[in-house]
Amino acid sequence: MATLRRLRETPRHLLVCEKSNFGHDKSRHRHLVETHYHNYRVSFLIPECGILSKELKNLVMETGPYYFVKNLPLHELISQEFINTFVKKGKLILSLDKDTYEESGLQGRPSQYSGRKTMKFIVSIDLMDLSFNLDSKKYERISWSFKEKKPLKFDFLLAWHHTGIEESVMMSYFSNYQIQEHQPKVSLSTVRDLQCPVLQSGELGGTPEVSCSTLELFDWLGAVFSNANLNNEPNNFISTYCCPEPSTVVAKAYLCTVTGFILPEKIRLLLEQLCHYFDEPKLAPWVTLSVQGFADSPVSWRENEHGFRKGGEHLYNFVIFNNQDYWLQMAVGANDDCPP
Repeated sequence: MATLRRLRETPRHLLVCEKSNFGHDKSRHRHLVETHYHNYRVSFLIPECGILSKELKNLVMETGPYYFVKNLPLHELISQEFINTFVKKGKLILSLDKDTYEESGLQGRPSQYSGRKTMKFIVSIDLMDLSFNLDSKKYERISWSFKEKKPLKFDFLLAWHHTGIEESVMMSYFSNYQIQEHQPKVSLSTVRDLQCPVLQSGELGGTPEVSCSTLELFDWLGAVFSNANLNNEPNNFISTYCCPEPSTVVAKAYLCTVTGFILPEKIRLLLEQLCHYFDEPKLAPWVTLSVQGFADSPVSWRENEHGFRKGGEHLYNFVIFNNQDYWLQMAVGANDDCPP
């Protein structure tokens, strides 16, 4: 059974942690990955590793492409042709300020993080339901709003779920607009003499002089991924952070970061491959996989409302142990629901 602990709650963010095993029937790792839709950075760290395996490197290099469309009118996303070509399920969710919402004439709800005075509204449109009712008054009103009442245009990032249709369809479909294909940026590096916290899979809270806690690991990972100096030298005026104790120094660790617009299915494949990392004996007792969402995404997990006014973080991190246990750390900002 998975266990859930709330570790830290402040006015700025919330961090929760779950411990489970990938072999458990009730493990939620797949569901959590598949319902965190808008990912812009994926990083993994493998202690005691100097060369990336062929399987992992291939997955890293195959995380793209994604597409950027400039000034795309919103009404294009509710056309029958667009829905029939690209949409299998899903919603169009708009996060609008008060003036835009009132000018649009659409029906929505106040943001749950508006405070005393509502300044933001959420409009949710079920695209599949809309496509089956093209003659309805609801469709007419939304189409009128997008085309005439408040003809909004946005810059969009689009990514392709493999469903049997060629990716080139996307380029041709939006050929009347400024569309560009992009590949994620990949950074591969070996970190030498890295001081790592000592962890025990069964001890989320750590044990004094025996193992570090999941919270200490979370802070340490943030420093490593930020390339911060962990030596706590007296003449360092940028960072006084140092690795928590107890710790051990590994001769080398492999760090990989992929930045772009990355689909959940690509992250799931990376997670599965990292789980297989321990199929053969390894010196590393654990590896990590960290995923960060776009700060300005209208949702975090599933359709949970996400706000970025006071930060915008929504991220998760897997710590994968060599016995297939894992820690799952999830963090969101103050204007977010508790992670699922």
